[in-house]
Amino acid sequence: MGANDELEEIRKKRLNELKRQLSIDQQQTAQQKVFDAQKEAALKQILTYESRQRLNRIKLVKPEFVDQIELQLIQIAQSGRVKLPIDDKQLKQILMQLQTAKKEIRFRRV
Repeated sequence: MGANDELEEIRKKRLNELKRQLSIDQQQTAQQKVFDAQKEAALKQILTYESRQRLNRIKLVKPEFVDQIELQLIQIAQSGRVKLPIDDKQLKQILMQLQTAKKEIRFRRV
């Protein structure tokens, strides 16, 4: 009987640990959903419909790149460095600037 009690105790501990982990995962998921909703609301104010569509098309190919771009757009809009809303033409210019800035980073071998 002692071995069965120990096994049952191990099972209970493992079950409690799994429940706790599930709760943490659910909280993180909820926080991510809130963050995404806030980001989307900010982008609706910052970008025109056409520029949002352009970002969505780019996101299909490079989702990580667009996530970074979206955060940068929110930052530059909050700092007042661009006229709002950002239309498709302005977005193209911003994307070109970011692309050329990325290409200019080079490493020299010594």
